[in-house]
Amino acid sequence: MAFEKHTVAVIGGTGKQGYGLALRWAVAGHDIIVGSRDATRAEEAAAELAARAADAAPEISDRLDAAELERRLVRGMSEPGAVRGMDNVAAAQTADIVVLAVPFQAQTEMIAPLKDAVAGKLVIDVTAPLVPPRVGTVQLPEGGSAVLTTQRILGEDAIVVAAFQNIAAQHLADLDHDIECDVLVCGDKRAARETVIQLAADAGMTGWHAGPLANAAAAEAMTSVLISINRHHKIPGSGIRITGTPQEDE
Repeated sequence: MAFEKHTVAVIGGTGKQGYGLALRWAVAGHDIIVGSRDATRAEEAAAELAARAADAAPEISDRLDAAELERRLVRGMSEPGAVRGMDNVAAAQTADIVVLAVPFQAQTEMIAPLKDAVAGKLVIDVTAPLVPPRVGTVQLPEGGSAVLTTQRILGEDAIVVAAFQNIAAQHLADLDHDIECDVLVCGDKRAARETVIQLAADAGMTGWHAGPLANAAAAEAMTSVLISINRHHKIPGSGIRITGTPQEDE
């Protein structure tokens, strides 16, 4: 499959989760817009991210095996994408894909102003409903899940997909780290899920069709479960893998 370049706005791109995703997609060749309520802060984060992506691209190419290098060559993944910073609304208006990497406590406040800007667009929600101080305890919100709240806030015109809730932020930002965690992709439209699965692959992860948007409650809850595992077993970012997968013919 040829590389399909996107302009991806990461709302909350100055935070750890959003920054890590933006960095990996920029290295893969997608154009990135870092979104923040403070445009100046977004521009500063974008400049840092662009520099890291440019420095990392040759190093990553040196580490890839022949099969992965060929895959990237065939798909046209070569140069890092452009990175800009904007306020949240401008970022959402400019991009063709919008990623919501915002704190759960600020969900409504940060998402509601984007409703008109994201109409008709793919919106990827990575929000996990973590409620301090008991972030290791599953606390799904009224209504079933954080992403269902997002869909209600943005309205039916937004094509909302849930993904990336279970990926440790520190692993995303460490380009030397191979992420040992699969991505559960939930959404009501198969084509939208396919796009997110490809974005996961571009960032070095394996995504799986995990059913309709309502199923995202399981992935959101799993975030608290993984936090508890990390604490008890002193793991720096545990993850999940889907087993029993079909084996490709040799």
